[in-house]
Amino acid sequence: MVLTAVIAALTCVSMIAGVLFFPKLRLGKFSVSTFWIVTLIGACILLATGAADISAVADALAADTAVNPLKILALFLSMTVLSVFLDELGFFRYFANAALRRAGTSQKRLFFLLYAVVSLLTVFTSNDVIILSFTPFILYFSKRAGIDPIPYLVAEFVAANTWSMALIIGNPTNIYLAGAFGVDFVTYLEYSVLPTVCAGGVGLLVLWLLFRKKLSAPIEGRAEDVVLEDKLQLGAGIVHLGACTLLLAVGPYFGLEMWIVAVCAVGSLFLFSLAVSAFRRRKPAALLGCLRRAPYELVPFVLSMFVMVIALDAQGITDMVASFFGESGHIVKYGVSSFLVSNLVNNIPMSVLFSSVLESVHSLPAVLATVVGSNLGALFTPIGALAGIMWSSILARHGVKYGYGKFILYGAAVSLPALFAALGVLMLVTL
Repeated sequence: MVLTAVIAALTCVSMIAGVLFFPKLRLGKFSVSTFWIVTLIGACILLATGAADISAVADALAADTAVNPLKILALFLSMTVLSVFLDELGFFRYFANAALRRAGTSQKRLFFLLYAVVSLLTVFTSNDVIILSFTPFILYFSKRAGIDPIPYLVAEFVAANTWSMALIIGNPTNIYLAGAFGVDFVTYLEYSVLPTVCAGGVGLLVLWLLFRKKLSAPIEGRAEDVVLEDKLQLGAGIVHLGACTLLLAVGPYFGLEMWIVAVCAVGSLFLFSLAVSAFRRRKPAALLGCLRRAPYELVPFVLSMFVMVIALDAQGITDMVASFFGESGHIVKYGVSSFLVSNLVNNIPMSVLFSSVLESVHSLPAVLATVVGSNLGALFTPIGALAGIMWSSILARHGVKYGYGKFILYGAAVSLPALFAALGVLMLVTL
């Protein structure tokens, strides 16, 4: 037990150190993120020392259960690809520019419009896709307009990691935790809507109080003209995403697993796009963009953390954690602890670990509270989620100074009241 706990702890500490001090490893012209390399090494050590049983890991990966990480990865990657396809065709940029045109010269109007657009698109896509799509755009426009990008960047980040709670597909942690306990699309939505709306409203209010003075100057630049050149494929992408979301909601009533629905949607879209490209005698640019931008690093990361949890579970450590939490006050205990642990090890490892802890509780409110903590935990420090890591790296590449201290300062101001507001509403809806 001691050896397993030490290896797991060292792996988590090394991962955090890597994210903070050497996030990328340069290999000639290529670079790879260190966070998944560190966790992969930790998983290999656990397997090599026998702390994690190889046969148990193999059985878990082959199991026909909702908690199978391969199914969860297939679902998340498929939904991400559907969203990236739209981004490759200019869908998100078009909406962002529409908000800019509506704002005119008013920064205040732009602030609220941007928050609304990011929130809406996050609900039907995912927080990671929005972060990757909107952050460079905000930086570009702010420089062109001569305005401070920080209020808009923080608003985007808060909106993307708050409204990602609304649907089960909004965050890989939602998918993992809900899937692990058989929470279907509709049941999840029934309990998540009000806490999400409340957290989103509280977050927006705090953001306004923080930045209202900075938003008084007029906007000097103007939106660029964005033309949607391939409306046929864009329409197909929207139809596939919409149909996939609808089938995710009704599929369980017909025995359809969510990962199968998502994979079939991607397969159908790819076949359609390839056929259109062949007919036009052009390269399938949108498909190639999807293949380049898919978050492949998530695969070794999730699988490595899954191995770590199997090792901890085999040693009885997860049972000890569940016993420590007790059998009452699940919403506050699991909501706050998942929020804090996300900022120690990242929200995906936290979700994998807590899924095992929650098995001894069998409490839907506890599962939902953990989902809340996993999403809002992303706002507190850059460690909290992959979205924070990606967002910080984009800002650094564009020369925007937004250090660890400023992240925590703004993050604490927004995330703490949003967390307790969401948990309070969750208590009411689960009575």
